[in-house]
Amino acid sequence: MTRDDCIALDAGDPLRQHRAVFTLPQGVIYLDGNSLGALPRATSAHVRDVIEHQWGEGLIRSWNSAAWIDLARRVGAKVARLIGALPDEVICADSTSVNLFKVLATALRLQSSRPQVSVLERRFIVTEKTNFPTDLYVAEGLIDLLGHKHELKRVDFDEIHAAIDDRTAVVMLTHVNFRTGAMHDMHAITRLAHDAGALAVWDLSHSAGAVPVALNDADADFAIGCGYKYLNGGPGAPAFVFAATRHLRALTGDAYAQPLAGWLGHRAPFDFDLRYQPASSIDRFAVGTPSIVALSALEVGVDTVLTAGPDALRSKSIALTDLFVQLVEQRCGDQGLHLASPRNSAHRGSQICFTHVDAYAVMQALIQRGVIGDFRAPDLLRFGFAPLYVSYVNIWDAVDTLHQVLAHAEWRPAASQVRARVT
Repeated sequence: MTRDDCIALDAGDPLRQHRAVFTLPQGVIYLDGNSLGALPRATSAHVRDVIEHQWGEGLIRSWNSAAWIDLARRVGAKVARLIGALPDEVICADSTSVNLFKVLATALRLQSSRPQVSVLERRFIVTEKTNFPTDLYVAEGLIDLLGHKHELKRVDFDEIHAAIDDRTAVVMLTHVNFRTGAMHDMHAITRLAHDAGALAVWDLSHSAGAVPVALNDADADFAIGCGYKYLNGGPGAPAFVFAATRHLRALTGDAYAQPLAGWLGHRAPFDFDLRYQPASSIDRFAVGTPSIVALSALEVGVDTVLTAGPDALRSKSIALTDLFVQLVEQRCGDQGLHLASPRNSAHRGSQICFTHVDAYAVMQALIQRGVIGDFRAPDLLRFGFAPLYVSYVNIWDAVDTLHQVLAHAEWRPAASQVRARVT
């Protein structure tokens, strides 16, 4: 494999035209779309229109005239197409952490309401030890709030199956692990959870927009995910929440199953009823007034992914990540790097991680040279591959830069050793 070979691959890439849809700085190879997606060119003009015309001229009338009131559901329906859900099973709202609190609390409430199930018997929330920390924090906080009737059972990645039994209330997992990119078998784990009488909650933050997801085909119960990674919605973009139709029906009449009861989750918010009566639809997972500007930016980002389609994205993602592993091991194999991601592409998402004893400093040296990835403690170099705008020649040039940084110890200067607040 040569650089010219990579140029040839780019020439034959069916997704090559999508790169022009994004604003990408000259001299930068961006391999961090798994943390913050690149800016779509259309976002600035669309947000400007929302601000200057819909808000500036339409003022409050735009809740109706510009359909602001429907925006969270409209963008949610678009996300649904990427995650294998029905349009009325997904809504965009709040943050991933807040949405996880909602669905985890709802799942536990559903379990406790089953007449044949004892809460004390089904006390465990099974999760992965290296799940994203906020997911663990939210679960622990909820357990504390509920009076420690449940317990968080943390196990290793390959111990999930064995940990699920008739004492399990909920299985709470991130589909693609944020540290290694290792991907769980959603279908198999959800089926195992259901066979044991448990419910399955999935975090799709590192999946949606990069890995084909089929929530309904897998019979998933609830899911959440963020909008600022592969969905290109911008920093702090609204998150999304999925609830299977069967659970939405089961929740009818149970006002506080979703404990964050807010006015936009009411069945008729503009009746200003002093009694909370939740919507029977996915709207019950809304809480307060959504950020229209942020949702508008997210809609543009989601549209960029929809135009490509999940299968094409997955195909290129596998090709990019396989090439990256191959080149890194060929050119940098004697420089202290060790693959931390699954070697089999079928078992990982759209990122590759290598360990290195001086990983933070190495990443800083790479960033100074214009190759942007990120570091995850204690020793991970993490590289994300957004197929819409990462090219094959980017892979070649990034590995060449990594080789230079390691071969010439460019990470040794003190400037590369100083930890920034955001890594």
